Parts: sequence; C-alpha cells; structure tokens
Amino acid sequence: MSIIFRIPPKPSSEEVELTVVFQSLWRQKVLIAAVTLVVGALAGIYAFSATPEFQVVSVLRPAAINDLDALNRSGVYGLPAAEALNKVGASLESYDTRLSFFRARQSLFKAFERPGRTLEQSFEEFNRNSINLILPDPKKADSLSAYIKLEMSYPKGIDGVTILNEFIEFAIATERRQISADLNVIINNRLNEIQGKLKAVRSGYEIDKEAKIASLTEADVIRRAQLQDELKALRGQLKAIRGDRLALLNEAIGIAKSLGIKKPTTPSSLGDADRSGDGSTMRTEINNQQIPLYFMGIDALEAEKNALIHRKSDDFTERRIAQIAKELQLLQSNRQIEVLNRRENEDLFLSNIEPLRAEEARLRSLNIDFSRLKLVTIDKQALEPLAPIKPKKALILAVGLILGGIIGILITLIRTMVVNKRQRAMKRAPFDSSDIVIEKKAASESLDPQSKK
Repeated sequence: MSIIFRIPPKPSSEEVELTVVFQSLWRQKVLIAAVTLVVGALAGIYAFSATPEFQVVSVLRPAAINDLDALNRSGVYGLPAAEALNKVGASLESYDTRLSFFRARQSLFKAFERPGRTLEQSFEEFNRNSINLILPDPKKADSLSAYIKLEMSYPKGIDGVTILNEFIEFAIATERRQISADLNVIINNRLNEIQGKLKAVRSGYEIDKEAKIASLTEADVIRRAQLQDELKALRGQLKAIRGDRLALLNEAIGIAKSLGIKKPTTPSSLGDADRSGDGSTMRTEINNQQIPLYFMGIDALEAEKNALIHRKSDDFTERRIAQIAKELQLLQSNRQIEVLNRRENEDLFLSNIEPLRAEEARLRSLNIDFSRLKLVTIDKQALEPLAPIKPKKALILAVGLILGGIIGILITLIRTMVVNKRQRAMKRAPFDSSDIVIEKKAASESLDPQSKK
C-alpha cells in the first residue's frame, strides 16, 4: 500500500499582493468611509449652497404670408418670410443690438453691475454665455420648417423671462425700423429717379419748344424779307411803267400838236374834217386795231401827263402790293409763338410721362403701417422655469460620494505603502530583540486600528 503526498502550489506574488491590498482596505474601511462622508458632505454643502441657475427657451418661426403681404405688394421692397426670419435672427445675434438693448433696459441688468466696472464691461459678462442662438441643422430633415431657438441661462435673482421676451421684441422692433428706413430710402431714390426723368423730359420739351419758336421766327423773317423784296421790285416796276407812260404821252402830245388834235377823235373823224357838207352824217366805225394814243388829243394827254407827274405813289395801281401789305401786317406778330410763350402749365404738353406720373403718385401714396408688420411668429414665448438646471444636487452628491470613496482608497493605499516600506527597511537594519517586539507591535497597531480599542 503506497501513500502519495501532494504539495499544494505556492500562490503567486500578484495574488498575495492583491490579497494583502484587499485585507488592508478592509481593515481601514472606517477611514475610507470617513473620507467618503467628508467629501460627500462637502459636495452636499456645495449642491445646496450654490446659486441656482435657470434656463428659459423661446422659439421663432417664419411669419405667415398675409403678414408680409402689404410690404410685398408695394412692389418696392420684397421680403419673403424665410428672409424676414433670417433678418430677425441676424439682429438677435448682433452685438450692437444686444448692447443697445442692454443700454435701453439697464433696470433688468442690475445684478451684472459691479463697482468700478463700465457699462460695456458689465454687458460683456452678460453677453458671454447668457443667450445662445440655435439654428436647425441643414443636414437633418427632422424639422418641418425653419426656426430660431433662443436659450438663456441666468442665475437666481434675475428676471430672465422678461429679459428674453423683451429682447426678442426689441430685436424685432429694431429690424422693423431698419426695414422702414430701407423702404424710405428706396422710395426716395425712385422718386428722385422719376424726378430726374421728368426733368429730362422737360428739358427736351424746352429744347423742342425753343427750336420750334426759332424755326417759326426764322420762317417769319425770311417771309418778311421776301415780301419786302417783292414789294420793292413791284414799286420799281410801277415806277418804270409810269416813266414809260410819260414818254409815250410826250410822244403822243407832240404828234397830236402836229396834227392839231386838241380833243379826242378817231382816224375816220380826222379824215372827214376836211370835207364840207351841210347834211348830218352818222358813222359807225369798226376797227380791230388799237387807236394810236395821239388821237386822245392834246388836252387829254396833257391832263394824264400832269396826273402822272404829280403822282406820289403807284401802289394803288397794283393789287399785289395790297396783298403784300396785308401779309406784312400779319407777320408783325406770330400768334403760334405767342401761344407757346404764354403756356403756364407746360407739363400738360409733355409726351410719354403718364407712366412716370402714375408711378410717382403711387410711391407717394404708399402708407405701410410698420407698427403692425409681423416679421416672425413667436411660436413659444419664454415662461417661468419649473426647476433650475444647475446645480444638479443628486448628481453632485453621487459624484461627491464616488470621489470621496476614491480619495479614501487612495489615502489607504498610500498609507499601506508607506508602512510596508518602513517594515522592509527595518528588516535590513541591525536591531535587538526588544526593537523587534516594539516594531511588530507598532505595525500591528497601524494595520489594525481596532486593536487599540
């Protein structure tokens, strides 16, 4: 009969060390619990003594189509609902708008004021992390429409609801005033443009009018000169005719004197003058030839000659001269020129200006009530929060306890390492038996605090 003895395997050094660590932690569990409670108590004090921080949220969405209809139908300023929302969002994000609101509502920001700090410095404290603007992610299609979300975090003692709501109204009013100013500038520019076009048309009309008056005046001058020349030529012609007539009369008078014709006679009567006879004879002479002038007799010819010599003007002998005088009299004043110069409202005679006048009247009659212009829809107003978002007491307590436990364990491990290091150092150094007893006793007491009890 054989007996077999099995020697149990020797535990590894790592297992021994872990066992020693756990045993050491267990022996000092009171210390770990005390540190955990202290750190947890500190965390609890902070959680219940820290100033609560609240958060309010407001959401803006695009306005309805009818809210912007009056502005868009003006034909001057087009503003789609999405663009109006973007404008308001840009105003909400603007540093200048926030600073202007801070200055206009200083009573709401008394908590941010500090002695020796300027207004701008106090605003920087508020503006740094108080209001956040959140836009929808364009890569995500979880939102059915565009929106702008504003979140405001503020400590207890500040009226964050009023600040956020009034800030939104302030930004909307600021953007509304900006749109009104832009619209007025656009209208004034278009009115100036229309006035410039009307001025150009008036200038063109004045030029055409002056050209027409100059043309009419020139035509009258030319016509008057032509009539004067014609009148002068006619008078010269009549004078020449009168001279020729006088020459003929002188010649006829000489012939009549040589023939002894004193009274008007005819060739047949002149031939019968030499015949004598008692009977009365009646003759009828038919002649298709013109009777010479000297048959008029000396008396008639002398009378005509004297009349021609004493004649002062030959105008009455020519009908054309009377017509020329009439035309010259009419040319003394051009009634068309007088009417053109007497026009009082010349705009009535301007051509192709009806569209410009209609546009000018329409622009001047535009009256958009910007106080009722709704740029965005406030989908959600800021409301009083039900609970603060900071501090989160339960989380702080849990973190404090966990952190306290970790700190307690670290302290215990460090303490154990220091004691073990001392023991190893004492084993290497020479000492007597009494020192061994004292060191063992000290080591046992340090590893087991309950042994003192």
